[in-house]
Amino acid sequence: MSQKFIIEGGKTLGGEIDVRGSKNATTPILAATLLTAEPCIIGNIPLIEDVFKMINLIEKLGAEVSWIEENKVKIVARDIDPKRLDRSLIAKMRSSILMLGPLFARYGAVEMNHPGGCIIGTRSVDTHLNGFRDLGADIDIFQTGETAKEGTYKYSEKTNVYSLKANPNTKEREVVLDEFSVTATENIMMAAALSPYKTIIKMAACEPHIQELSKLLLKMGVDIKGAGTHTIEIIGKEKLGGVEYLVPYDYIEAGTYILMGLAVNGEIQVNNVPIRHLELFFKKLSLFGAGIERRGETSVIIKASQKMKMSKVQALPHPGIATDLQSIFGVLATQTEGLTLIQDPLYDGRLKYLGELNKMGAEIIICDPHRAVISGPTKLYGTEVGPLDLRSGAALIIAGLIADGTSIIKNISQIDRGYERIEERLINLGASIKRVDV
Repeated sequence: MSQKFIIEGGKTLGGEIDVRGSKNATTPILAATLLTAEPCIIGNIPLIEDVFKMINLIEKLGAEVSWIEENKVKIVARDIDPKRLDRSLIAKMRSSILMLGPLFARYGAVEMNHPGGCIIGTRSVDTHLNGFRDLGADIDIFQTGETAKEGTYKYSEKTNVYSLKANPNTKEREVVLDEFSVTATENIMMAAALSPYKTIIKMAACEPHIQELSKLLLKMGVDIKGAGTHTIEIIGKEKLGGVEYLVPYDYIEAGTYILMGLAVNGEIQVNNVPIRHLELFFKKLSLFGAGIERRGETSVIIKASQKMKMSKVQALPHPGIATDLQSIFGVLATQTEGLTLIQDPLYDGRLKYLGELNKMGAEIIICDPHRAVISGPTKLYGTEVGPLDLRSGAALIIAGLIADGTSIIKNISQIDRGYERIEERLINLGASIKRVDV
C-alpha cells in the first residue's frame, strides 16, 4: 500500500535530532560480507528501505542473517549461490549493482539484470562494466528473450542483463574508471579483494563511504592503500576473515537536518555530525551568513539566521558539496536574500524537484538540466507534490514545513529508502506531519 505525508506548515521547530548510520556506507559494507564464509557483524546500520532490501538480497542468496540488536546484524554467507539473485529486488534499487563485485570475486562469474533506483537522470552502468573489463572479465550483454553465452535465467520484464565471467589467466591489473563513480569504485575494490595479485584503480572516487569500505576490507585481510585519493592499490587474499564493524554516522543526513534548521528558522541541535566530512559545507554556510555553533566534537546548533545570502551552490564530487545535498540547498535558497545559482553537473535529472517547488510558489528559472536560478525570499504555500528521488523527497518535506497551509507529499517510499522514521523525528522537533495510507 502506498503512503503519503500530510504536513501543516509554519510551525516553530526546536530541540535535538540524532543522525543515524550512513546509508551510503551501509550498502557496500553489507555487500562486502559476501566475500567471506566467516561471520560478519555490522552495527549502527540505519533502519531504512534500501538497507532492508540489501539484507533481503543477501538472505535470498542463501546467507544466514540474524538481528543481534535493533541496529546490528550478523551475516554468515557460507553457502550462497549467485544464481539465486532476486531479479525483482535488483530492479527496485540502484545499490543492488554492488552485488557484482563480491560475487564476481568469489565465484568468478555472475549474471544480473539492470538495477533500478532514483530517477535523477541517465545512470549508465558502463563505468562498472568497463572497470570489470580492465580486470580481464568477459562480459556479455543481452536482453530479455535473448540467450547469453552463459545465461540460464528467464526474466518477466524487458531489461538489460549483464553476464560477467573472470579470465583465470589475468594477474596484475590496472583499472582506469571512466568517471569518479562511487559505486563503480566500490565494486572494483570488492572484485579485487580475493585476488592475490595487485590491482590499481585510477580515477577512483574518494567519498567517505569509499574510505569506510577500505577500512572494512583491511580488517578482513585485504592489503589496501590510497582510499580517499583517486588512486587505490589492492592486494587481496584468496580467503578473507570475518569482521565486526560499526557503520559511521551519515554526513548527508547531518547536512539535511542542518539545512532544514536554517530553512525553518528554528533552533535545532543536530547530534552525531561527522564534521570532518563536511568541511566545505560548513565553510560555505559561514560565508552565506548562517547561524551555526559547534558544540563539542559531533554536535552543532542551528540558530535563526536573518538575511542569509547564497550566490552560488555547485555540487561536486567529494570533498565538494555533495550532490545529495543540492536539493536541500535549493529549498533553503527560496528563503534567502537575492538570487542563487544552483548548479549540479553530475546528474541531468537532479533539478526536477524545482518544478514541484514552483507549484508551491517559489520563483525559480530552470536554465537547463544542470543549472537553475532561485529568487528569494519567497513565501511557499501548501499543495500536493511528489518526489522523483530520495533527496528531493527530503527537500519537499522541508518545503512543506516552511509553507503556509497543508502540504501533501506523495510517493514517500522514496524517502523511506534513506531516512529512518523521519516523521517521528520531526514530530519530536514540533513539526505537524503524519503518515497516511493512500
